[in-house]
Amino acid sequence: MALAAYPDPADPGGSRAREHPATPHAPPTTATDSTPPPAPAPHVPHARGSLAPTACMETLQVGYLHAVAAAAGCTLSQPFPDNGIDWHVSHSAPGHTVDDEVTIKIQLKATYQIPPQPPGPAFSFTLDNAHLAKLARTPVAVHKILVVMLVPRTQDDWLRAHHDRLDLRHCCYWTNLAGHPVTGRHRTTVRIPTSRIFDDRALCAIMTRVGAGGRP
Repeated sequence: MALAAYPDPADPGGSRAREHPATPHAPPTTATDSTPPPAPAPHVPHARGSLAPTACMETLQVGYLHAVAAAAGCTLSQPFPDNGIDWHVSHSAPGHTVDDEVTIKIQLKATYQIPPQPPGPAFSFTLDNAHLAKLARTPVAVHKILVVMLVPRTQDDWLRAHHDRLDLRHCCYWTNLAGHPVTGRHRTTVRIPTSRIFDDRALCAIMTRVGAGGRP
């Protein structure tokens, strides 16, 4: 125990001292933070823009077309204003006989009402008669094809990015409607073959046939 000396009143010179226990100093205390850790943030859905879903579907399909054209070595141009044809696709190759560069016209359509991998050899798709008449016209100087994309109903399922690939769902199919009759009063149902998946190999094959003077 530590001792402290205090002066004695009877001993003003301080020759004697009385010993008193020194007040012990309390050891420093460490404040304990009893505040609980913050709760994890609640899951908040991705804040997608307010653009109409149909407009987003069109943009998604344009991205699909650009990817296919890039892989096929084609160039793209967009007519302005759009007069029933969305895109012109051109392909240059030394094997073409009609010209060193050939072009086709593409009309794009997208729908979420048809599930992926439709069964059977073809699925049905309905076109306005005015659109069908433009695609069905024959003979033509520049061939046209219709490309229909099947997309998931919700945008959350449209795209998946990975380190080694990009999944863009679901799939595009193409057909040549030259000579197809207009049968409905305002709209006509056409059949889209499920064997005609629209990818870079299909586009190269289309361009090779057109470059040789044939049809898509």
